[in-house]
Amino acid sequence: MVRNNVIEVNNLIKRFGHVTAIDGISFSVSDGEIVGLLGPNGAGKTTTIDMLIGILKPTAGKISIFGKPFEQNRGEILGEMNFSAAYINLPWKMKVWENLYTFGRLYNIADYKSKTNELLKEFMLEDLRDKFMRDLSSGQQARVYLCKAFINDPKLLLLDEPTAFMDPDVADTLRKLIVKKVQERKTTVVFTSHNMAEVTDICDRVIFLQHGKIVAEDTPIALAKKIRFCKIRLLITDGQKRTLTYCRKQKIKARVEGRFVSVDIREKEIAAFLSSLADIGVDYDEISIDKPTLEDFFLKTARGN
Repeated sequence: MVRNNVIEVNNLIKRFGHVTAIDGISFSVSDGEIVGLLGPNGAGKTTTIDMLIGILKPTAGKISIFGKPFEQNRGEILGEMNFSAAYINLPWKMKVWENLYTFGRLYNIADYKSKTNELLKEFMLEDLRDKFMRDLSSGQQARVYLCKAFINDPKLLLLDEPTAFMDPDVADTLRKLIVKKVQERKTTVVFTSHNMAEVTDICDRVIFLQHGKIVAEDTPIALAKKIRFCKIRLLITDGQKRTLTYCRKQKIKARVEGRFVSVDIREKEIAAFLSSLADIGVDYDEISIDKPTLEDFFLKTARGN
């Protein structure tokens, strides 16, 4: 199936004085795709998002959304988009429902009152509708921002750390709701998060930024597989010293972590390693084998090792 590009970015550059925050990046996002924009703090994620929604103007390069140049079609394009971030603020002296009604009218939603009620129910905010924004917790505010982001059933949704400050159970429920809603409407999503499990769970593809440049781009699973070593953790009851000596001789990275010995080894070598431990009389009560994750790739890339 041929998929059209909803976002096309070509040689995008953003400078703040003598600092280059975004250094000539190019990428595209297809219709209905959920793409994670990842990188350490200062990599350029939020700057990129801010240029995609017109808060910042690029120093150079081109942005096309829905097949149209963004700058020349700004009003039309923004009407089909929406945005949520944990760090934005809605007017604090307005109640939750007043904020959502206001955005419903701004987006020309025909029945904005019914739409607001529907979203408040979906995002578990019905009991907070009459609360002032200033009286909400950070996690509750983030849920209101998500309501705002879906008020116009956007074709393109930009989410910058949308579940930050939320309790884990609430964040998990809302992730599933976000995925359900975007799949039903075939919404295209650009998503940033420091929760690598979250990104792995919902993103079709990941773009990794480092110092304003794209340094990796692939599916979360494919990026994780770039880390060649698994981690084995053994609770050794007899033979810890023999294990460490064996690993040192075989040039296998091993370390003591409390009561456990942790070993980094290629997946295909695990069976032979455990067999060798048995040959030298090592006994263990517990074993865990952790395959590489997107977080492992993130840490390795961010640290440059």
